[in-house]
Amino acid sequence: MALDPRAAVIAAAMTAGFPELGTRVTDAAQARRILAAAPRPDLDPLPVAATEDLLLPGPHRLPVRIYWPHAPAPAPVVVFFHGGGFTLCGLDTHDRPCRALAADTGAIVISVDYRLAPEHRFPAAADDARTAVTWARAHAAAFGGDPERLAVAGDSAGGALAAVTCLDARDAAGPPIAFQLLIYPVTDAAQDTASYRQHAEGGFLTAAAMRWYWQQYLPHPSHGLHHRASPLRAADLSGLPPACVITAECDPLRDEGEAYAARLSEAGVPVRAHRFPGTFHGFYGLDHALPAAARARELAASALRDALT
Repeated sequence: MALDPRAAVIAAAMTAGFPELGTRVTDAAQARRILAAAPRPDLDPLPVAATEDLLLPGPHRLPVRIYWPHAPAPAPVVVFFHGGGFTLCGLDTHDRPCRALAADTGAIVISVDYRLAPEHRFPAAADDARTAVTWARAHAAAFGGDPERLAVAGDSAGGALAAVTCLDARDAAGPPIAFQLLIYPVTDAAQDTASYRQHAEGGFLTAAAMRWYWQQYLPHPSHGLHHRASPLRAADLSGLPPACVITAECDPLRDEGEAYAARLSEAGVPVRAHRFPGTFHGFYGLDHALPAAARARELAASALRDALT
């Protein structure tokens, strides 16, 4: 299990511009400064019909960015949660994958800038995710969306938030969610799988960084036992929306993402699960540079189109 040669070059370049979390860099503010200063690919934005940044009403004035596709209304709605270990990233870092989802699916995409740790620890991000999905359902018609065709999506920590939001919606009898797209999701704080040992280093995301992310997010390690932090630990996964789970072969999070897909399937939830060989955590969104990422983009779009048409 080794990185594809092209993926290895890209992963090394990304690592060079990324903070060495949990080792040389242990302060979240410093990590954000390093990430903001890192060079980014000079790419033209993927075309969508329009975008708008809003602040949702409520005590936290949650920022979101809405992407409208070139498609007739009412359109499906996808609420997207970015990755970054619950600590880093935001609307701008994940602009390209959100544009791609809107362009590829004809869905309105709502990207959520949830509160970050350590300033806002668990369950702040999960609460913000639930707030955003509830708002999207209630206001879908006002921005040209179809409230009956509502999905959630996210990568890494955002995949955890998407999964947790589905659990919250099931347990609270709403809002109804039609589909969940989970891209190499975080599903368990235990960090004790074979893929954590096999891919602790060398594939962009490191085991040390994940330990640091969890330390920022959880007020106490015992909170990692809660299913709203670790959805894999939910006692029952039945009654959840159909899912597409994408994993990367050379990723510490691979096994927990695949374990979550397996448990969903065992609980009777329809699941499309796909591991992309030779890829690393963070490869999704690199469709301009990596053939596997282009295939992952199409798989994600196809799964959403099938679920929301």
